[in-house]
Amino acid sequence: MKSQHARLLPSLEERYGRLVPRIQQLPPSGSRPLTIMGRVAGWITPRATRALESLDGVRVEPEAVCMEAVAGKRRLAINDLLAEAAVLMRDAGCLRAWRNELLDVIGEGKTLGMIERAAIRPLGMLTRAVHLNAWTPDGRLWVALRSASKSTDPGLWDTLVGGLAVAGETLDASLLRESEEEAGLTPEHLAQRTDLRVILRMHRRLPEGYQVEDVLVSECVLDESVPMRNQDGEVDEIRAVTVDEAWQMIEAGLFTVEAELVVVEGLMRRMRQE
Repeated sequence: MKSQHARLLPSLEERYGRLVPRIQQLPPSGSRPLTIMGRVAGWITPRATRALESLDGVRVEPEAVCMEAVAGKRRLAINDLLAEAAVLMRDAGCLRAWRNELLDVIGEGKTLGMIERAAIRPLGMLTRAVHLNAWTPDGRLWVALRSASKSTDPGLWDTLVGGLAVAGETLDASLLRESEEEAGLTPEHLAQRTDLRVILRMHRRLPEGYQVEDVLVSECVLDESVPMRNQDGEVDEIRAVTVDEAWQMIEAGLFTVEAELVVVEGLMRRMRQE
């Protein structure tokens, strides 16, 4: 790859430098820190604050919004409070779509409870996204076309595998689950993959709130003989592209922002190592 594609490294580095400001943004105007059980756990939007200000266990202060368990077993009580908060925000029109999927609530490195996935962004809570950068033996990159029916970024290209870790799930388990759902890959196919590593923590303003997300990546080599088929209906096509083709797709803006980050960083990393 070095002899053929090293010429692209300066362009990739420039692209990466222009991409980072798009994913390192301040919280939405009027947002306040959200504390849960005394730990900073997010950035709550003004709209979400109004939806929750009368809820028992929520205290709105000038500089922060605080959520505390009010009775009973502490972990059970905080999960009940978080569940009720999600419903109130849904009824107030703060959420994009109810997912019936729980994500961990993390504050200052500690898991505090769990909440409906759709409530995460209005509360500006941390999520963890796991990605798989998979290559063919001859150095092409496997990419996936997001379904035209996806609620976010429909019809854009993505990494072969990418998704959020759900409540109570290890990061490795999340990657294996997403790999099976999105590409039909088994743990045996991924036995030689690299350990997950954090690229960076994204901070991005969204219409519904604030995306605070650790982006983690694992890499592997997958031969074209490995059967790959989407299982959950969220991918329309899986394709292996050359480095030059991947760069053309990047320049044309055909990837999601997060996938572009992962792909560009992965290409730079390989070019520097080889």
